[in-house]
Amino acid sequence: MRTLSYLISMLLLLVNYTYMGAQPRDRNYIKKQISFHGECKNVAITKYNGDLMLYGDNGWAADGCPTDLTNALHELNEQGELIDDVQLTENGRWLILYGNNGIRWNNIPYSLEKKLRQWNSDGEVILSVSFNDAGDWIAISTNYISASNSNIQNWIAEGMDAYGGVWTSCVTDDAVVIVYENGYKSIGNIPISLDSELKSTHLNVYRLKIAGNAWFIADKSGNYSYDM
Repeated sequence: MRTLSYLISMLLLLVNYTYMGAQPRDRNYIKKQISFHGECKNVAITKYNGDLMLYGDNGWAADGCPTDLTNALHELNEQGELIDDVQLTENGRWLILYGNNGIRWNNIPYSLEKKLRQWNSDGEVILSVSFNDAGDWIAISTNYISASNSNIQNWIAEGMDAYGGVWTSCVTDDAVVIVYENGYKSIGNIPISLDSELKSTHLNVYRLKIAGNAWFIADKSGNYSYDM
């Protein structure tokens, strides 16, 4: 059976080839929006395909994101829904978590869609959903942890004895990070500055996002730190 580290190494080769010569985003607009609003509870960041930040209950600002994603965010804002999280991939796949288990998405893996529809129907509170363009995904609710394959599922479970319950995850084309109650577990390309920050931060980190060398972390109260 191929290990998770092997699968990640193969993904790295594919991603490096696919985006060879592409220019990384500067994220100046998003950083200015964070400064302007003086708060940021979450972000969605990519290396090449758009970024956004969330503030307050349902405020948001975006740059370079797919139109159908920004249209959905606008509708949820107008409806007064609590926007909790947004996922965006390099190829434009996206997902919005709102309320306790509200979901909107575009072109996510079918197995993930099936799982989320089930949880939504059962009234399960969905805490975190992350995925990449290769079809890998992790979904976390108050009662369940599910993943696209058993390698990922077993890898997550191995960390629970050391770090406690699983809070959230971050899955990109070249890395996976799990945020536990009392620590973190990662594989793939993790920014060196993020590793240093996690060892020294006073934040009780709940949300964590990475894209290449950029990163963002935040606790449940909206306190945050970033390098992007």
